[in-house]
Amino acid sequence: MPNEFDLMVRLLVALVLGAIVGLERERQERAAGLRTVTMVSLGSCLFTIVGAYGFSQTDPSRVAAQIVTGIGFLGAGTIFLRKDLVRGLTTAATIWAVAAIGMASGTAQYLTAFFTTLLILAVLMVLKPIEKRFFKRPNEAQVSLIVPRGEGEIEKVRAALAVIGAFPMSIRIHELNETDDRVEIDIGLPSNRTTAELLRQLRTIEGAKQILISRELIEDRVRAGN
Repeated sequence: MPNEFDLMVRLLVALVLGAIVGLERERQERAAGLRTVTMVSLGSCLFTIVGAYGFSQTDPSRVAAQIVTGIGFLGAGTIFLRKDLVRGLTTAATIWAVAAIGMASGTAQYLTAFFTTLLILAVLMVLKPIEKRFFKRPNEAQVSLIVPRGEGEIEKVRAALAVIGAFPMSIRIHELNETDDRVEIDIGLPSNRTTAELLRQLRTIEGAKQILISRELIEDRVRAGN
């Protein structure tokens, strides 16, 4: 049985390593940020310690197995489906991996825990630019605008979007009055195009007014240098 100081060191190591990964997630503005990831690492470490030393004649592997299962439920809460696109898988996988770091710290495998932390950071920070460079995926935007009613109103919108490589994924049309329609469009936007460019292009549509754009602006902030 390790002494109390040794157990506190293990908890502290789990906290620090979890916080390092959490800072990266916080920087990316993910759902599971600094506090969540740190708590996962710290809690996993404590569960491991209690399972190994808190009970007599208890198999520690049983507690470890329950940690893996429990973290699976927690990670599932960060995953959601939207328009056939799955979001949050990387965050869920990060939570799962950080739990393993906490378990390694709880069994005093400090070098393994530290090296795994470095590998996780490499995956999150180094592989992401590579993925974006070689596997470019369109961003999404939701657009709402009012256009004069006519046979070619949708074609005008399509043509304007095509100039910047954007394309409609779904279109909804609502009649406002006898002359105007409100058009709501879910758009696929090339990763190298900004919201400002999209707005500029939509303004070229003859008669378009009350243009509203909803989009995640993280990529725009990066390109603006913020």
